[in-house]
Amino acid sequence: MNAPLPYIFRWNRQNRKGQPCEVLARGTMNSCLVRFADGYRMVTSRNAIMKNKAASCQEGESNRA
Repeated sequence: MNAPLPYIFRWNRQNRKGQPCEVLARGTMNSCLVRFADGYRMVTSRNAIMKNKAASCQEGESNRA
């Protein structure tokens, strides 16, 4: 899994603020299951994540080649 993770965790829950993550599943009531780079998983609000701009820039560069 060398690809950059597409989201950043925004909230300071369990000292995870600013860490990249990926969404594994979306649930009801705006919830989602996220996984961090170290394998830790958490169910949280989708308001707690934002797009990883660095990851989307790198994807765009690899698509151009």
